[in-house]
Formats: sequence, structure tokens, C-alpha cells
Amino acid sequence: MEQYQLPINDTGKGRKWLYIFTIIIWFSLVLQITISIPAYLKAGRSLAGTLVQLFSYFTILTNLLAAICLAAVLFKINIRLGKYFSQSHVFSAIALYITIVGMVYNLVLRSLWHPEGLFKLADELLHSVNPFLFVVYWLIYMPKANLKWAQALIWLWFPFIYSVYIFIRGSISHLYPYPFLDLDKLGLPRVAINSLLMLIAFLFIGFLFVWINRVMVKRGS
Repeated sequence: MEQYQLPINDTGKGRKWLYIFTIIIWFSLVLQITISIPAYLKAGRSLAGTLVQLFSYFTILTNLLAAICLAAVLFKINIRLGKYFSQSHVFSAIALYITIVGMVYNLVLRSLWHPEGLFKLADELLHSVNPFLFVVYWLIYMPKANLKWAQALIWLWFPFIYSVYIFIRGSISHLYPYPFLDLDKLGLPRVAINSLLMLIAFLFIGFLFVWINRVMVKRGS
């Protein structure tokens, strides 16, 4: 069991950047939600349906995890929540998830739509800026632990549960948050291949993050 640890340089530059990063991530989430709700309502969605749709995006869920994590560390919440998010394997898992968010969007989804105005600002923050900031903070300021390689497999629980939810919801509503997971349009074989590629990406980046943790622990010892 890892000990509850505060970030490196907690009273210096690390804490200053933690404030800034936390504000940026929370701002981007609030911005996306507040501009999306009126747009969905105008398109004929109910408020409940709008909220379900918004929180069915892996991007929103992962950025929310990152925002809660940074806030828990920032305010030194000395309860289970703060202790949980300050553990190296938890912070590393969120770094993995938000890295995938940035990679998938910028490599696969960016060309599929072209937001404007505040939608573009929220889009860039959630998919490019926030992943970069979170991973940089993880690399520089968060304490590292000599994680086991099996940790990369354990980290798959979140995307697995998310996928199960998406496919169950999609089979009922025929709404899918991402085009590469759309069973109705692509069919099972293609979606299965896309899901396998996503699994490989999660595993590969997960193993990379475990390796980085282990290397930094050795250098610090």
C-alpha cells in the first residue's frame, strides 16, 4: 500500500503550477458543459438526455477525473479521496487516460469536425492543453513509485467499464459518442478491430508509464 504523499516542491513552483493547472482544467469542463447544454436543448434534446450524452464522452469523464485529482492534491484533502488520488498508481492511471484522450482526438478525430468560437476553445483545452499539462505535472512534480508491470493491466478496468456502458447504451438508444465505436454504422467486425487497437494503445502507453515510474524511482534512490 502506497503512503499518502504530497507533490514534490509542494510549497514552491510545484504548488504554483498546481493552482494554474487545476484552474485551467476546471474552467475547460465548466465551459464545455455550459455551452453544450443550450446547443443540445436547441437541437431538441431533453436536459436529462443532454447530461447523459455529455457524460458519455470519455473526454469529459477523464478530464473530470483529472480535475478532481488535482483539486484533491492541491487542497491536501486528508481523507480517503485525497489519499487515493495522491497515490502514484492512481495519478499515473489518470495520466494514461488523458494521454489517450489527446492522442485519439488529435490523430483520429480532429479532422472530423471543425468547432468555432467557444466550442473551439473548449475543444483545444480538453483534448490538447489539459492532457499536456496533466502529464507534465505528473512527470515533474508527483512522487513516483516502483510500480509493477501488471499495473498496466489493472489500469484497463476504467476503459473496459466505459466500453461496456457505451455499447449497452448504444444498443438501446443507437447513440454512440465516437464514430469508431458506432456499431450501427460500422458493424461488429470493424468496431471489434477498433476496440482491439484501442486496447493495444492503452496497454502500450500503460507499460510506458510504468517504465517511466520505475526509471525515475531508481534515479531518485
